[in-house]
Amino acid sequence: MRHLPRRQVRRPVAMRTSTKKGMVHNMSKTKIVVLHLKEIIYTAIFAGLGILLIILLIVMFLNKKEDTTTMTGKQYTPGVYTSTLVLNDTSLNLEIVLDENHINSVQIVNIDEVTTTMFPLVEPSLEDIAEQLYDGIDIDSVTISKDSKYTQTLLLEAIKTTLAKATPEIEE
Repeated sequence: MRHLPRRQVRRPVAMRTSTKKGMVHNMSKTKIVVLHLKEIIYTAIFAGLGILLIILLIVMFLNKKEDTTTMTGKQYTPGVYTSTLVLNDTSLNLEIVLDENHINSVQIVNIDEVTTTMFPLVEPSLEDIAEQLYDGIDIDSVTISKDSKYTQTLLLEAIKTTLAKATPEIEE
């Protein structure tokens, strides 16, 4: 009698358990990862500190140009400042009284009846601008009326020139 060769049954690769030569041991093994709570906390703290450091560096280097009010604590040098405003052949003296952070008074000192008659919009325009400045509105945000646009623009430029004299210089 002849012996027939036995049929070999092939198992799937993951099920092979034999370790004979030439045979691969491919049983799937479960791996357990152990994380210590202490390590997780340390990692979270260092990641938070890293993010905080990056934000701090960005804020420091993006704000190179600082405001004068933050450098010295005051917006103006207190005092009385004047400038000259010329309308046709008439010179008018604009006087501004300031304290450290506020405009106390804006007025034209030497205005007479002839000037008031020749330029009737000067005094009302100055009063309108002065009221806005007294309320704490920035000089660049002052609203100009449509009725006296030219006069108010001229007065605003004179006020800006006068306030430039009162602004403290930034020390480098």
